[in-house]
Amino acid sequence: MTAAAGSDPVRIGIVGTGWRTDFFLRIASALTEQVSLVGLATRSAEKGAAVEAACGIPTVRDVEELIDRFRPDFVISSVPWAVTPGIIETVVGHGIPILAETPPAPDHDGLVRLWERVAEPGLVQVAEQYPYLPVVQAYRAIIAEGLLGPVTSAQVSWTQQYHAVALLRALLGTGIGPVSVNAECYDSPVIESLGRDGWPDAERDTTVRQTVAMINFDGRLGVYDFTEGQWFHPLLARRIDIRGSRGEIVDHQLTRMLDPRTPVTEPLVRRQTGIDGDLEGFDLDTISAGGRVWYRNPFQGRRFADEDIAIATVVIMMADWVRDAGEPPYPLAEASQDHAIALAINESATTGRRVDVAPGPWQ
Repeated sequence: MTAAAGSDPVRIGIVGTGWRTDFFLRIASALTEQVSLVGLATRSAEKGAAVEAACGIPTVRDVEELIDRFRPDFVISSVPWAVTPGIIETVVGHGIPILAETPPAPDHDGLVRLWERVAEPGLVQVAEQYPYLPVVQAYRAIIAEGLLGPVTSAQVSWTQQYHAVALLRALLGTGIGPVSVNAECYDSPVIESLGRDGWPDAERDTTVRQTVAMINFDGRLGVYDFTEGQWFHPLLARRIDIRGSRGEIVDHQLTRMLDPRTPVTEPLVRRQTGIDGDLEGFDLDTISAGGRVWYRNPFQGRRFADEDIAIATVVIMMADWVRDAGEPPYPLAEASQDHAIALAINESATTGRRVDVAPGPWQ
């Protein structure tokens, strides 16, 4: 990696002013002891001026100038899908690690071209936050402890495409081997609700599409279930089910066998401070079950939402990784395979046929 181990903050540069850029700016400004945001590249002088006024960091017009002027330890790319491969190639061509927004390329051919053209694929990580959401980290800790036994299946009805596939693989503990996909789509009416633009001004029905896929991960079952607008809609609840040989998790309840004839069910309890007369400040503290803490918020006092916690976890993992002080958050090889599986879900849902996905050149 490029950054030497030490106590100084890791230097970060950002490329782009996409929707996710605000998350990275907010997180970097809150974690100044660990990361230092040294500059941002945007082709728009107007957007650059807005970032400078809001965040007090210098901006430049292209990624080459960002690298030459600020020499960041790693770069975060937050640009449209079609632009991402070129940014990755440029940054890695300078020998600098990059944390690229999802997905790393728009389609399968683009994934293959990127892998073949990028100078050092090992320098590329992808900013996939869903496996690092607090509740998912609690699930993964319970799985790692062996309370469920070997995990045999997982169902994710929470997010879509490569995000959901990354979640499924994290819960199932599978690598990037071959998979087969069978998917179908269903259209149904539902009342219009909250979206990125806010709440509707009148009550009206809309039609949403639900995609359901059965994914065979070498004998372990992943069930993909996503309905359009599910991120925001209060009538399209998010859920995750995980089943193992000795127990299961259904959303926020853990059921396991204490002995051959004694099943117990224990809720996963979220301790949220700052409620009612609690003066600790509004923050996630812990997630616990069965008298044990399975997740503790490492950003206590920052008032981060869960999404911020997940993205901050990826950023700090990246900072540790470039210093050879931690594991990589989500390598390009895994991100490429997960996006290839997501593309296969779309293909199977469209054609009605099973789609087999072999590992690409990143295997």
